[in-house]
Amino acid sequence: MTAAKKTTSVQEPDSTDRPYPIEDYALIGDLHTAALISRKGTLDWLCMPRFDSSSMFAALVGPEDAGHWTLAPRGKVTHTERAYLPGTFVLRTLWRTEEGEAEVIEFMPLHDQRANLVRRVRGLRGKVSFRQILRLRFDYSAAVPWIRQLPYDGGTALLATAGPDAVLIQGPRLRADGLRHIADFEVVEDQIVDLVLTWYKSYLEPPEPTDVDGALRRTVGWWEDWARRSNPPAPFDEQVQRSLLVLRALTHEDTGGIVAAATMSLPEEDGGVRNWDYRYVWLRDAALTIGVLMTHGYRDEAEEWRQWLLRAIAGDPADVQIMYALGGERRLPEFEVPQLSGYGGAVPVRVGNAAYLQRQWDIFGEVMVALHGARTAGLEESEASWPLQLALLKFLEENWHKPDRGIWEIRGEERYFTHSRAMVWAAFDRGVRGITEFGLPGDAERWASLRDQVYEEIMARGFDAERNTFVQHYDTGAVDAALLQLPQIGFLEPDDPRMLGTVAALEDELMVDGLLLRYRAETGVDGLAGTEHPFLACSFWLVEQYAASGRVLDARKLMGQLTTLVNDLGLLSEEYDPVRRLQVGNIPQALSHLSLVRAADAIAAAEKGQEQELPLVRGESEGDQAAAANETGDEELPAATGETTSKT
Repeated sequence: MTAAKKTTSVQEPDSTDRPYPIEDYALIGDLHTAALISRKGTLDWLCMPRFDSSSMFAALVGPEDAGHWTLAPRGKVTHTERAYLPGTFVLRTLWRTEEGEAEVIEFMPLHDQRANLVRRVRGLRGKVSFRQILRLRFDYSAAVPWIRQLPYDGGTALLATAGPDAVLIQGPRLRADGLRHIADFEVVEDQIVDLVLTWYKSYLEPPEPTDVDGALRRTVGWWEDWARRSNPPAPFDEQVQRSLLVLRALTHEDTGGIVAAATMSLPEEDGGVRNWDYRYVWLRDAALTIGVLMTHGYRDEAEEWRQWLLRAIAGDPADVQIMYALGGERRLPEFEVPQLSGYGGAVPVRVGNAAYLQRQWDIFGEVMVALHGARTAGLEESEASWPLQLALLKFLEENWHKPDRGIWEIRGEERYFTHSRAMVWAAFDRGVRGITEFGLPGDAERWASLRDQVYEEIMARGFDAERNTFVQHYDTGAVDAALLQLPQIGFLEPDDPRMLGTVAALEDELMVDGLLLRYRAETGVDGLAGTEHPFLACSFWLVEQYAASGRVLDARKLMGQLTTLVNDLGLLSEEYDPVRRLQVGNIPQALSHLSLVRAADAIAAAEKGQEQELPLVRGESEGDQAAAANETGDEELPAATGETTSKT
């Protein structure tokens, strides 16, 4: 990405370094939306008031003048480090310069019915000079706001207005510098300077000032209380707890919908065209989340999820979509934003997601599996739950024989994907079990017959007996990592020879540096140009499969490798580039974190009552690992630092 041309002599910090690596970004959020802040102190992505609102800072996917809010020391920085306050999404960054040391606490206040973002600067030692640079751009950088100073809270504040949006910025007085605003200030020991950004509807009066002390106490306390209930399994408790926190941070407080990621159009390939908007709610993510939350004791949150799910799919089953907006809105038209130059030049930058119009049969199975699991776990049956499922099954009875575009939302022609067919099997299976296990009304005999019919079809057309592997779709010999979900839904046992053969084929054909691709994009099945990198959720699925089929040591090795791919704050994107050792795609990715939790839980379940050799994971030394290897007589294990034992 080329740095924006400057019209003044004031230099923006490290502007020529953009784009920053995806893992350089921290997430803070208020359960309505979220912001991404780089190690350099640049807030490069924020949409208010919802995740799927138009952006006000979009330098993440555009040039600097697409909007950013930079806060960093002036002069030479000798040391910097950052971390979340434990169990929270309150970010603390320590800055050290030649003259002193200061911290910046950044958070979005919870439960105040406002869209606020706070950046608190506190001096720790000596003196530190800071510079604040503000470039506000509404509507994906298309709208330059009208900006003026106004009296506020005994001083002045900056007010930016464009159309329906208004933003108020409190803190050191900002001065105009072309189409941006700048403020310089310094802090000494124990001195605090608060910068507060508040979004509100432009036709309303400016809101009352924020009580930063109270907001910080309330926000830290709420996150800590939520995290305390997570019950994560050792030794991956740190990663599991952070992943559960990510899922909560991506969940809209009012509606219960969880976005697939906080960002849009971060590419799956450097400079590529596979750039999608993930700020929407996928039914499959919703379904998987219910199970994870129930496992970790978040019963109320799981019920909120189930209610969102039931509201979203209510109505004519023919109209069920694979995804919705946060409130259940159905129209998600996809369009390109030419004024944004893309992350690292990856264009087009897309808003909306045309995949909402696709037919994907797997969502019916995922919904039925999730609701059956909730019923089994003891969630009270609602008045609407089973009637809605009956309607879904009725529709599926009449339409299941049609092809679809599968779990990966290909933009090529519809096909008979084996994973989709297995999810149809799961839908009918859970319908039968709803009757036989819970006494619910329905035609169990008919659904059992259809279930068996689907099974026979899959075994005849979706299984290659000569190679002993399931295949991606009925017209190919290629494999697909989504096949790892077949044991997860009970289609066959994890140690079934046919599943073990499928795993061997996946290891041979899709593994790159120890991580799994979704499928081989070069086959052209998805109808898109370019290629992609290993999909993190798929590797976590492989961990789950290893654990469930008795390969617990292999599960621990792969899990050890995967947990080194999180950034310093525990966040995961969608994919990983093992050559450049960089995260790729939208971040943080709910499916990656969901799958991490499931994988850790699978290992814990498999190891009950067993002693297993451990790979090198965080907090473990190479000496510990060597000792474990010597005790068992096994060869030395690879360190989980990105080095792998890949077959390719």
